[in-house]
Amino acid sequence: MNREVALKHVKENVKNKNLVKHMLATEAIMRGLAKKFGEDEEKWGIAGLVHDIDYEKTGDDPHKHSLVGGEMLEELGYDEDIVYAVKVHNEIHGLERKSLMDKALYCTDPLTGLIVAAALISPEKKLNSIDTEFVMNRFNDKSFARGASRDQIKACSEINLDLEEFIELGLESMQGISKELGL
Repeated sequence: MNREVALKHVKENVKNKNLVKHMLATEAIMRGLAKKFGEDEEKWGIAGLVHDIDYEKTGDDPHKHSLVGGEMLEELGYDEDIVYAVKVHNEIHGLERKSLMDKALYCTDPLTGLIVAAALISPEKKLNSIDTEFVMNRFNDKSFARGASRDQIKACSEINLDLEEFIELGLESMQGISKELGL
């Protein structure tokens, strides 16, 4: 599977532009993490890109979200480890996050929302106008971006990154595709 095909699958199944941007941001961070850990950047990026492929079908039923996505990806011929990472990124199923990729996708998913929210409260409303310290301060404000699970983001410790290092890598990864994200 390559990125071009994965992006085609995303666009066939996801019409909400903000959701697509979230998936692109997740892809960027996953690629950054793969590079840091010496892992397969293409594979990790694709896992991030397709992780919410079923969300428009299952968003109202969190007990189906990611399981349906995993089934869709299986039928489309995605590698088993990508399918599993997609399934386990939704903790509601209680599936064990086994691989480094599983754990990375889990903590990356909510980080994108925190970073976007931080950018949107900056005067320029741009990713390039914020830094790690700015995002860290927002992270510590529990009333800010409540949907971005702090516990899930802090699971970056499972991939041997401290919170500040993880946020820095995430922000830099997203800044690298700021035009695509419209931020």
